[in-house]
This record gives sequence, structure tokens and C-alpha cells, in this order.
Amino acid sequence: MMRVLQGGWTPLLDTAAEVIRTSATVSTMEIDAPVAGRALVVVVDDRTAHGGVDSLGPLVTELLTEAGFLVDASVSVQADEVEIRNALNTAVIGGVDLVISVGGTGMSPRDVTPEATSQVLDRELTGISEALRASGRVAGSLDAGLSRGVAGISGSTLVVNLPGTRAAVRDGMATLGPLASKVIGELSGLVE
Repeated sequence: MMRVLQGGWTPLLDTAAEVIRTSATVSTMEIDAPVAGRALVVVVDDRTAHGGVDSLGPLVTELLTEAGFLVDASVSVQADEVEIRNALNTAVIGGVDLVISVGGTGMSPRDVTPEATSQVLDRELTGISEALRASGRVAGSLDAGLSRGVAGISGSTLVVNLPGTRAAVRDGMATLGPLASKVIGELSGLVE
């Protein structure tokens, strides 16, 4: 079961079209800040996938937006390899630059995010996974050293697993920001 928690561009475009049809004056807004890329968030949590409150998707979305990303959506899936893999593949096919999955990186039998992600990746970027674990440990999180999260490239999309805690998300996003910018720049040909 997959649930979209935050809509993409289609409802926004429909609303904008309606405003244009009913409004006498239309103005454009220019954005001065460069866009880092398009992103999608995948929350791996059984309760959230079944309608529970999602506290991690909005946090990752906020942090990505602050980093200059346009977030297409936050999607919640059950801790199931097929559902996780389908959500990641959908994001890659959709052409996003970055997919952040949150949750399912621990040691319990239901923590299958790394296995599902590995099936989607063309190339693994172990340096990113190691940096995320190391920064978490420096920040004092014992759980950071136990995360089995992976990171890598699928097509031209960077895919990264983060543990499912608010502290891990905050620390992970701070560490990931410059690394993701470098990878996305190289994949898009902007950085040589």
C-alpha cells in the first residue's frame, strides 16, 4: 500500500489555471535562488502507510526545501521490499534528481530498505553511506553506527537511505547536502 502524503505539481497547476481563468490580473514571480534539483521523499513506516501521522516526511521536505530542492512529493510505504523498490523506481522513472528514503535501515526483520534500495541501484556510493554513519556517531548517536542504509546512483538519480528518527534525519541532511549537490552536478554535467 502506497500513500502520497504531499501532492506533486498537478493539483498546483490545476489551481493556478483556475485562478488565471477567474482573475483579471496575472503577474509572474521570479525566483532568484538557484534550484538544487527535484527531490522525492519515501517514508518507510507501516503505521504511516496505513494513515498514521507522518512526522518525518514533512521534516525531510522542509530540510530539502531549505537546501534549494523542489520536492515533488512525500510518499509513505509499508516496510515491504516490493513496495519500497516500486516507490524508488517510480521516482527514478519520474526523473527526480534525489530520492531520500527514511526508515527501515535497522536490524529488525522488517528493516528491508537497504535490500530494496540495492536492487534499484546501478552503482553504490559507499562514501556517502559512510559519511552519514560517521557524522551521526560524531553527533553522539549510537544508532547511527548501526544503520545499514545505502546510497548510490540509479540512472541519473541519487538515492539515499536515512534512519527513521528526527535526529538522524537532521544530522543526515546536514551531511548529505554538499555531497548531493556535487553528485547531482556531476550527473547533470554541470560540474567537471
